[in-house]
Parts: sequence; C-alpha cells; structure tokens
Amino acid sequence: MLGYLIVQLANAYSMIIFVYVLMSWLPVNRGILADIYSVLGRLCDPYLNLFKKLIPPIGGMLDITPIIALLVLQFGATLIATLL
Repeated sequence: MLGYLIVQLANAYSMIIFVYVLMSWLPVNRGILADIYSVLGRLCDPYLNLFKKLIPPIGGMLDITPIIALLVLQFGATLIATLL
C-alpha cells in the first residue's frame, strides 16, 4: 500500500515536471500562465537544480537535466516501492 502511494506521488510529480518543461518553451510574460509557471517553478526548480549542477547543457543549448531527473525519480520510486 505504501509502495503504491510512493509510485503514484512520483508519477504526479513527474507530470508536474513535464508540464513545467513544456511551459518553459512558451512565451509566458504575464497573466495566469505566468502565475502557473511561477508556482510550477517553485515546485520543480529545487529538484531540477540538483541535476543542473552535475550535468551541463549539451552544446551549450540542449538541457537534458529534466530527462535525467525524471528517470532518477521513477527509478527511485520503483526501487523504494519494491523494497517496502
């Protein structure tokens, strides 16, 4: 039961990160989208910044840290769920 909850929370957080990354491609300067983007940033940036310190952008432009962060999150949640 607890393992299932951990996996579901990891899935929800993965979706939040995914939406945050997609919104980073949009020009959000003001309005409700800017507010949503700001809230998502406060939720996602602390976790993503852990990986940005370790992995530099490829070619100076392509940031793969969200992909690595999502893989680590899913792998970690699955590992913890199987150990419980």
